[in-house]
Parts: sequence; C-alpha cells; structure tokens
Amino acid sequence: MKKFKARFCARGDRQKEGIDYNETYAPVAQWTTVRIMLILEILKGLVSKQGDVTCAFLHAHLDPGEKVFIEMPRGFNQYDKKGRPRILRLLRSLYGLKQSPRAFWLYLTEKLEACGMKQSKLDPCLFIGSKVIAVIYVDDILFWSLNTTHIYELGSKLRELGVDLEEEGDAAGFLGVDLVRDEEGQIHMKQPGLIDRIISSLGFKKEETTVKTTPAERKPLTRDEDGPPAHESFNYASVVGMLLYLSGHTRPDLAYSVSQAARFMFAPKHSHEQALKRIGRYLCGTANKGLILHPKDVDKLSIDAFPDADFAGLYGYEKPTDPVCVRSRTGYIIAVSNCPVVVKSSLQVETALSTMQAEIYAMVSMCKVLFPLIQVVKVLGQAVGLPDGGPPTMRVTLHEDNTGALILAKTIPPQFTPRSKFYALKTIWLREQIIANKVLVVHCPTHLMWADIATKMPPRTVFESLRKLIMGW
Repeated sequence: MKKFKARFCARGDRQKEGIDYNETYAPVAQWTTVRIMLILEILKGLVSKQGDVTCAFLHAHLDPGEKVFIEMPRGFNQYDKKGRPRILRLLRSLYGLKQSPRAFWLYLTEKLEACGMKQSKLDPCLFIGSKVIAVIYVDDILFWSLNTTHIYELGSKLRELGVDLEEEGDAAGFLGVDLVRDEEGQIHMKQPGLIDRIISSLGFKKEETTVKTTPAERKPLTRDEDGPPAHESFNYASVVGMLLYLSGHTRPDLAYSVSQAARFMFAPKHSHEQALKRIGRYLCGTANKGLILHPKDVDKLSIDAFPDADFAGLYGYEKPTDPVCVRSRTGYIIAVSNCPVVVKSSLQVETALSTMQAEIYAMVSMCKVLFPLIQVVKVLGQAVGLPDGGPPTMRVTLHEDNTGALILAKTIPPQFTPRSKFYALKTIWLREQIIANKVLVVHCPTHLMWADIATKMPPRTVFESLRKLIMGW
C-alpha cells in the first residue's frame, strides 16, 4: 500500500522580527546532564524510556500578541467576492515559523509542570518529579525512574493533557548515539553511523586504508599561509562539523586533534586536509569504539576535575608575526564517578607569561563549568536517592600537575604568591569558590593527568595509557 504525505509549512524566511515574531530562543538538554543520568542509571539500577512527541510543532498555541498571517497552500486557494485570494491567521504554531521551537518548548514545559514535574534552574530542559526524572531535547524525551510503571503513569497524564507522546523503547539510542549495556552493567556510547559517514566523506574504505594509532602528529597544526591550497574532493567544513559532534559526545580522544582542525574551517590549506585524513585513518582502526561508562564509588558521588595547559605550544611553529603563536592551549576533563562528562580543548584568549599563569587560566576556565556541575550532581543524586534517600555524599577533587598553580589554588584570598601578584585578582573568585564548595586540591602526576590528551598529542604509549583511563579501552 502506497502512502503519500504532505506537510503544510510556513515561509519563515519572510517573517519580520517585531511584527511576525518576537522571542525565538528555545533551549535543548545539555549532554552533560544526559551523561550524569546514564551514570546514575548504572549506579542505582534505574530504568529508562524514550518518548517522541508526534508532529511536535503543531501542538502549541501562538502568543496572542503575535498575529501571523499565511497564504493558503497551492490547490486550496479561495477568493472573496472581489476576487482577492483569502489568507489565514495562524492560531497554532506551524513548521517553518521562527517561533515554533520556543512555542513548543513553553507548551511542553507547561504540560510537564501540570503533571508535577519541577523544572530545574540549572538546566531548563531537566524536569524532576517525585518518582520520575525527564530530560527533553526538542521533541525527544528521556525518562528515568526506579519503576517502569511510574514512567507509564506520567506518559498517560501527558496524553490526557493533549501531548501526543509515542513510546520508543528504552534509551538505547538518543540523537544518533547508540547506548549499549553489556553484561557487567557498563554502558558503551558509540556513534558507528556517524564514523562511517566521516570515513566515507574522506574517501576511505576501512578494509583498504592504512590506519594510524594516534589522531594527530606530535607537531601542532599551524596556519601554513605559504602552503598549497586545499584541493581534496571532500567538504572540509562538513567533515569538521561531523567530527565536532563525534568528539563532543562519544570520542574525547579526538578533542585536541579536532579542535586544531576547527581553527581553519573557513580557510583550509592542503596540510589541514591531510590532518583531517589522519583523523579518518585513526577512526578506521577504532570505528567500533566509543566511550565506556563504568562508574565507581557506588555508595557516594565523586567529581574529579583535571585542568591542564600547554604553555605557548605554537611558539616556534606558527609564524612569529602571528599573535596566536604565543597563545597557550587549555584542556580539561571533568569526571563523575570516574566517567568523563565534560571534555574541552581550546586556545586561551589571553596571553600567559608563564607556565603557572597558563595553568591557572585553564583552572579558572574549567571551574566556570565545574561549580554549576557540582550543583547539578547534588540535585540529581538526591532525586534518585543516593546513598539512602538523603543528600548524596559528595567528594570533589581538583587534580593539578603544576606546583605553582597548586600552591596558589590553596592560598586563601586575598593572599597571593609572589609570582602571581600581577594576575592574582583574577584568581580570587576561583579560590573563594574552591573554599565554598569544599573542593580538595591535590597534586596529580603528569602521567595520570587526563587532560594532557586535550592539550597536545603525546607519544603513542602515553596517548594509549590516557585513553584507557578516560575511555576504558
């Protein structure tokens, strides 16, 4: 039996701000929140379900103050007595409107709150109820509970309120990420489909390609202004975009190499294309790999933060007339119960004058993410009853491998060390928050510094050792 489908869409490109629409912002769930919930799923034996809202953008009513008019679709034209074509005024949102994502998010938020789900102040797409936790990503909803019955009860309430919710099984696949649970209870996060598309886009065939054991060379990637122009057949920006999605979700081992390549997305040279092809060759040998979530400390929650910096790593490689040549690179990894939930690799925006200063800047950058994350973990830990229904036991440790940065981080403000006098003011907030959040600052041996993999490309043996600690393989 053949099916013919058609969708009536609006021409959002013709809308004018202030006339046809006002606010368009609509948040989506942070993947950090999703990873934390997956970790808690393992620790507490939670059950998960995934739901999808059918024709999501057709549910919400438009703001009464927004008068949106639309032409009738072709084949359905009607005319008034004077022969003029009739137009329609929209009362509900429609696919194509600029405000449709926001209208649906407000609609779904209202319905979830009507079911007793409380919206989190830390993540606007996280909703916590007495028996169920929900995370929404546009029209996809992930539910967690200790009992499947509670999830079905919430789903029934949402349907009674008009939300056309369809069950899609457990959280085995979410936004292109495969979540596979093994016999030991570990969750393997993989993106084999995306990896295959990347390899295919680069023109490789797995079985015929010479694989690489690391995704980048030891030498950093530079602007290479005098090098030959890009001439490969693949779309550089498209491949980098796919790699950014891959490294940000299931492949932290690619953070440094992809960050380097992303610098030259708008003016790539042939050397940059070669760097992408090296990443592709590395993926050919690790296409079936991903991030393994195997949390530890079942009786308590622990957060371990690893900030690191590569002081002036481009100096001597990049042109000395380029100000970027003296920039340091920040890298940090934050793990919950020994599972990475945040990975970052980027050049610093300020020029550091010493290794200690670069390390401190990396620490400050990381702590802007760490301190809100502590609150998220506390709230979710309490919601699922770790360890016994009360507030969870929390241990937060910041691992630092630079002695000067370690001493300064432990120094009570407004005191400072002699060499940090000229930038000590920037660290007062950091040190106050370390004390307020009871963060334990400890020395970390360089060979155990997780973030080293996000600031430079270490030798193969070191790279594989750190990859094992971070990703479990």
